[in-house]
Amino acid sequence: MKLLRHTLAVLAIAVPTLAFVAGCGSGGSLTGSSTSTGGGGTGSGGGGTTVTLAAFTGKVLAGTQPVVGASVQLYAAGVGTAATALLPAAVTTSSTGAFAVPTGYSCPSSSSQLYIVARGGSVGTGSANAAIALLTVVGACGQLSTSSSFVVDEATTAAAAWALGQFLTPSGGIVASATNNTGLANAVATFNALVNGATGTAPGASLSAIATSPAARIHTLANLLDTCAAASGGAPTCTQLFAGATAAGAAAPADTLAAAVSLVQHPALNVATLFAQAATSTAYAPALTQAPADWTLFVTYTDHVMNYPTSLGIDSTGSVWVASYFNAASKLTPIGSPVFPHGITGYGLSDSYGLAIDPSDNVWITNQPQGSLPGNSVTVLNSAGQNISGSTGFNQGGLNYPVGIAIDSNATAWVVDYGNAHVTLFSGTGAPLSGSAGYTAPTLAFPVVVALDGNHNGWIGDQNDSYITRISADGKANLPVACCQGPNGIAVDQRGNVWVANYFGDSLSLVAGDGTIRAAGTINAGGTIRHPQGLAIDGNGNVWVGNFRAGYLTELAGSGTTNPGQAISPAAGWAPDSNLFGAFALAIDASGNLWVSNAYGNSVTEFIGLAAPVKTPLLGLPQAP
Repeated sequence: MKLLRHTLAVLAIAVPTLAFVAGCGSGGSLTGSSTSTGGGGTGSGGGGTTVTLAAFTGKVLAGTQPVVGASVQLYAAGVGTAATALLPAAVTTSSTGAFAVPTGYSCPSSSSQLYIVARGGSVGTGSANAAIALLTVVGACGQLSTSSSFVVDEATTAAAAWALGQFLTPSGGIVASATNNTGLANAVATFNALVNGATGTAPGASLSAIATSPAARIHTLANLLDTCAAASGGAPTCTQLFAGATAAGAAAPADTLAAAVSLVQHPALNVATLFAQAATSTAYAPALTQAPADWTLFVTYTDHVMNYPTSLGIDSTGSVWVASYFNAASKLTPIGSPVFPHGITGYGLSDSYGLAIDPSDNVWITNQPQGSLPGNSVTVLNSAGQNISGSTGFNQGGLNYPVGIAIDSNATAWVVDYGNAHVTLFSGTGAPLSGSAGYTAPTLAFPVVVALDGNHNGWIGDQNDSYITRISADGKANLPVACCQGPNGIAVDQRGNVWVANYFGDSLSLVAGDGTIRAAGTINAGGTIRHPQGLAIDGNGNVWVGNFRAGYLTELAGSGTTNPGQAISPAAGWAPDSNLFGAFALAIDASGNLWVSNAYGNSVTEFIGLAAPVKTPLLGLPQAP
C-alpha cells in the first residue's frame, strides 16, 4: 500500500498523469408560409398565456446591400409542436431593405423564442432571387420593445445555423422537444454571443470575455452565402453553392438558409471548393484566410482559474462546471462567462480528477492528498458555489486516492479509489453506503473511471490492465471482462452497451450489458484514435471520443446502428484546427453543444451544435432532453 501511494504521488508531482490517464435538425417543418402553422400554448414556449407583441423594426441585407421586396415573416419556435407564424400576412421590405412589424399580434407566451425568416427579393439592379432565404433570432417575446431593431443577413443566418443546428430544419422551422425549453433558450443565448443581432456582424455583444472570437469562421460562411444572396436570380454561384452543400442521399438545397443548415449538419462537405467560392466575396470581415478543416464552429474559453482542467459536467440550467487538478473549481454560464471570477478554492479541493453533478445540481469533486492537503475526500458544492460537505469534504467510506466519480439517477454517488482498488458509494447527503472500506473485486487494480448502467450497476475501468469490472449497487456481485488496454474512459449508452476508451490501445472496445464482448479493441476509426480518454454519448446514441494525444474529435456510430463503431467523422477527425490540447473529458448539453476540457491548455472548448442534445445533469444513462 505504501508503494502504491508513493507511486501515484510521484506521478502527480511530475505531470498529473492520471489525465492521460497513464495517463439533424429536430422534427417539425416550416415552409415560410404567412399562414399560422398551428401550435401555441405550452407547445410553443410554455405558460399557455398569450401576450401582445411589441412593435419593432428591422432590415434585410445581403452584406451591406439592401434586399428589396423580400417577404418577412415572424415565427415563434415550436416546443413540442411546429413553429407558429405570428403575422397573418408577411411584410415586405422597402427600397432600403427595411421592414416594420406592428403591434397587436400575439405570442404564445412571454418566453416564446421568436425568429425572423426573410425570403426572396432582389439586390441592386439584379432580378428577383428566389434563392434568398435569411434568418435571424429575435429572442424571448417578453424582451421585445418598440426600440428593438434587427438585421437579417448572411452572418445572422450562419450563426443561427450553428447555434440552433439541433433545432433548425432546412425549411426554416425551429422546433424543440416539449421538455427542452432550456436547451432552446440556451441555444438562442449562444446565437446572441456569436453575432450581434442589431448590426448583423460577428461577434455578439454577449460573447464571453474569456472566449476566442469565432467571427472569422462565421464571416467565412456568411461570405459563401453572400455569393448567392447578392447575385441576380438564378446566378451560377447559387448553383455552385447548392451543389457543394448537398449531402449524400439528400436533395440539393434550394436556398441559402437550407445550404447553411446542410453545411453545419454535415461539416465535411466540399470544404476547399466552397471556401474558394466564399473568398470571392468580401462582404464580411474579418474572414478566414485559408480553408478551415471542416464547417464545425468552436469557441475556446481560457480562464485564469483553470489550472490543468480535468473533468467537467453540465447542470440542469446548462452551466458548465470544471474541476482543475491544481486545487480549484470553475463555473461557466451556458455561454462561457465565468460565474466566480476568482474560482472556488479550499473546502478540501486538492488534486481533483473527477467531477459529477447530482439531481439537485450539487457538484461532487474528488480530492487526492497533496502536500499539507489531506485529500481522500469528496467536496460537494451547491449551485451557488457554497460548500455543503464540511471543511474537508466527505471523507468516510474508505476513500483512498479517489479519482473517477459518477452519479446515478437515484442520486447515489460512485467513487473509484485508485489507492486501494475499492469503490465507495455515497448517498445524496454524503453518507457512505458501501461500508467503512468500500466495495472491491478480484480484478480491480488501479481503477480510474466509473460509469453507471440502467440497472444501477457501476462499470469500473483499470488504468494499467485489460479489465473492466461490473459491480452491483450492493457490492455482492461483480463481473470481470477482459476486453481492453488501459481503459481510462467508459460510457454506457441508451441500450446498456458499454463503450471503453483504450488509452494504451489507441482504440475503443464495445461490451454488451451482460459482459459479452462485441468488439475488443478493434474500433479505431481507421487508425486515427490516439490515446482516447474522454467519452460521451449523445442523444442519438452516437459516440464522441476525445483524443488526448491528438487535437481533434472522433465521432462513431452508436450501438443501435448496423455498423456500431464505424467512423462518422472524417479521417482527420472533426475540427483538427481547434487546438485541442490534452482533451481530458467531454460533456454534451441540452442545446447540442459539446464541451471539452483541455488539460494542457488550461481551457475549455465548446463545439457549437455539433452533437444531439442530452438531458443534463448526466445521471446514469444519457437521455434526449
